[in-house]
Amino acid sequence: MKYRFQCRRPCTSFAVALLLGTVWLVIGLPYQATTQTLTWDPVAEGLSVTVWTPQAPCQDVPPFVAIDIDPDRYRFVVHHYQREGLSAPPDIRQWQKQTGHDLVFNAGLFREDFSYLGLLYANGRSIGSKRHPTWMGLFVAEPVDSTSRRAKVLDLAIDPFDEQQPTYQEAAQSLMLLDRTGKVRVRQTGKRAQQTILAELGNGHMLLLKSTDAVSLYAVSQCVRDTFPAVRQAMAMDGGSSSDVVLSAATAQTISKAGVLQPWLSQLGDNSTVHIGLPAVIGISPRRTASTTQSRQEESARR
Repeated sequence: MKYRFQCRRPCTSFAVALLLGTVWLVIGLPYQATTQTLTWDPVAEGLSVTVWTPQAPCQDVPPFVAIDIDPDRYRFVVHHYQREGLSAPPDIRQWQKQTGHDLVFNAGLFREDFSYLGLLYANGRSIGSKRHPTWMGLFVAEPVDSTSRRAKVLDLAIDPFDEQQPTYQEAAQSLMLLDRTGKVRVRQTGKRAQQTILAELGNGHMLLLKSTDAVSLYAVSQCVRDTFPAVRQAMAMDGGSSSDVVLSAATAQTISKAGVLQPWLSQLGDNSTVHIGLPAVIGISPRRTASTTQSRQEESARR
């Protein structure tokens, strides 16, 4: 049996309302993040690098050197020049040579007198700086509780951090860029500069992003949100002339000897002559394996 569907004025009104509702629903939906396929170059176990070239809808956002760090393989350490017994802040190259880390980057923002802005902890002890009242990003690493993630980004607007009894040995405070809800946490000022971004990925890895050209933080935050869905939340470490990231010379030589010229290598080298003194940096080094630690303990016991 066939049914004939008859539609008069009430049905037409319903169809129009349904169409308008659908249009408003589509317009109201946020931009869906698209997964961008990246080819990573392994530097060492737990450390990979690539050049991330943002895709549409990013506008005026330059390529970034992207560094994927596995905290289970690499340890994060905060250094401050006064705590190291230095009379003046070293530049990024000097910091790397002094600490011997595989990779070193600026720990955050500071005043002209080199006093650090925000909370800064090294080996469980405060450097003496005070909590910044409006900067809600806090990078933390090396937890006291072994069951916690070894490195992550805290949002101080919702995440607690006890300054008297910190649950992480290493910490550095800076601007919250993008939170876990996808909200951009910086204003659109139009200011452009070189940027260094530290982000927490959904798989627990840390992602360090270094811009290859000047860009605004607002544009970066929107771009990361819309085209890099693996990022859980991110913070801006620094900008301008202090936006420094350097790879150790030994690691760079190992990569060069492989015979494949990596386009990102020059961005992480020490060939630039424009470096300023940095009061605080964060370095990463491979974690000691259980067997290495045990052999060293046995060697010490025999002595």
